[in-house]
Amino acid sequence: MTAQPASPRLALARRIIIDLAAMTVIGVFLAITGPFGSIGAPPAERLVTWIGFAWLGYACYRPMQTVVNWGTRVLALPRWSMLAATCLVGTVPMTIAVLAINREPFGTLGWPGLEVVMGTYFSVLVIGGAITVLFNLVQGPREAVALPVAAVPQPAESAPVATAVPATAPPPSNPLFDQLPPELGSDIIALEMEDHYVRVHTALGSALVLMRLRDAMALVGDLEGMQVHRSWWVARGAVEDVLRDGRNVRLRLARGIEAPVARAKLAELRDARWI
Repeated sequence: MTAQPASPRLALARRIIIDLAAMTVIGVFLAITGPFGSIGAPPAERLVTWIGFAWLGYACYRPMQTVVNWGTRVLALPRWSMLAATCLVGTVPMTIAVLAINREPFGTLGWPGLEVVMGTYFSVLVIGGAITVLFNLVQGPREAVALPVAAVPQPAESAPVATAVPATAPPPSNPLFDQLPPELGSDIIALEMEDHYVRVHTALGSALVLMRLRDAMALVGDLEGMQVHRSWWVARGAVEDVLRDGRNVRLRLARGIEAPVARAKLAELRDARWI
């Protein structure tokens, strides 16, 4: 049985440690290759500089991932557009930091001209974008927790889970149910993707399990439901209302949970008479 994450806080700490380890490796690679003319500096100086910039870039870009997740899950905005927009924003503080670090210690108080600033901005953008693409290629677009600098096309949404009569009890060897605390029961109303984890919503509460969304959807047994968004699977019996805000549609579930509906799924939901 897969060990259940102790808490979202520990899950976050684990993800940050893994990300920083990866950024350290990338910093070493940049120190060896010496891009943008840095190859002329002594090896030790290049190593310290590029690892420091890699960690600093993580601090500047990583918080923007929260904005991307919020925009795609709550506002149902295209992830490609959200990643591109947050990239342009996240590059601003990183550019300022690079310019400040590279100034002469006892130089003038003035800042470089616009040409130098824009050149630095685009250099930062190139490196940040390449790192983000690498993270997405290694971890996959659904699981990626890399710096939100560039976007990767999303795969087609998974087919809805087959419908049947609701199961009365999960099998004891089911990896999904094995990770749920007993006090939450087995009455699943929704599955929500959160980075490497899936938040399982039941009628009594919710908990994180270490699993991919598509794997969790395959383990709900005969429970009738459908994947309504790239980050959400919803049990049909849990839908209490359909909320509309212009072209955006959301499903109100039990316990006040609201699940966004992807526009590509609207026709399928109408055909199934969900909405």
